[in-house]
Amino acid sequence: MSSMLKDSRPRSDRRVAITFGDPNGIGPEVALRGAIAGRWPAAWKRILVGDRATADRLCAWLKLPRLPCLRLADPIPAPVSLWDPEGPSYRPAPGRIRADAARASLAWLDAAVEAAMGGWFDAVVTGPICKEGWQRAGGPHPGHTERLAEITGARTFAMLLVGGGLRVALATRHLPLARVPGALSRESIVETTRLVWEALPWLGVPGGTIAVCALNPHAGDGGLLGDEEARIVRPAIQALRRRGAPVEGPVPADVVFYRAIRGEFAAVVALYHDQGLGPFKMVAFTTGVNVTLGLPIVRTSPDHGTAFDRAWKGGAEPGSMEAAIRLAFDLAGRPNPWRNAVRR
Repeated sequence: MSSMLKDSRPRSDRRVAITFGDPNGIGPEVALRGAIAGRWPAAWKRILVGDRATADRLCAWLKLPRLPCLRLADPIPAPVSLWDPEGPSYRPAPGRIRADAARASLAWLDAAVEAAMGGWFDAVVTGPICKEGWQRAGGPHPGHTERLAEITGARTFAMLLVGGGLRVALATRHLPLARVPGALSRESIVETTRLVWEALPWLGVPGGTIAVCALNPHAGDGGLLGDEEARIVRPAIQALRRRGAPVEGPVPADVVFYRAIRGEFAAVVALYHDQGLGPFKMVAFTTGVNVTLGLPIVRTSPDHGTAFDRAWKGGAEPGSMEAAIRLAFDLAGRPNPWRNAVRR
């Protein structure tokens, strides 16, 4: 795929690729439901990326018409269609973690991202994958974000969650809690906050203050409850202010989200996963969207996992996927601040 010719044809439509994610989870169902839900502009083309057999099985199960299939060089035949890049085969096993299904999800992701890099798609929405499955399949990356950074050559990148009136970025991602203090650095806080600052106009927020969370209760309470604020967080904030960034902090995590949802902050930088995701999911559990900052392409995803316990049983909630698709279309229509980032 890396040698794919770029799409230089003039066109008036906007195209978003939507990967199935792990086919043994709810990804294929919410991808299809999200792609057809609600009202869409006629020029917004949604292309599901997965295998023909799964798509046919899913459409029959949901009593939907069979999706038209396309090749990248063909005109988009319908508002919703299927691109099968013919990845590795797998044996369907709904609700189970399997390496063959994980390899298929990885192949679909790689194909969609490479096609977006070539200009065939204007954005990529990724269905949920299983990190344990990727590990069983021998994948070198813990998740989507790291894989996307490698494919696109992004040197700095961050997760930003959008929904419920909040925008929350993470300075560290999927780490055991015990490893968070050692993983935090001035550089990680500065780079994450810088990406959020650059992203705000892209997200339709022309200005506003970014809050950086404290790590410890009461922002360390003058060193009584930890010294990370003095050693790491405050120096990072000072460095950001010298660059002109509108930053406040360290703000105790027990008040920062209340203030943010009241409109005091345009975004919040949380220092570890559950510090940011816990409050975020309280207000955006079914509508939250994950946006990867720092990439030369648009990438969003629903803010939920594979939900193996609910896979292929019907009734999977597509709200987060629909929101991810809509945000992808919106972002694809605005100047991406990292569009011209140099690929390694």
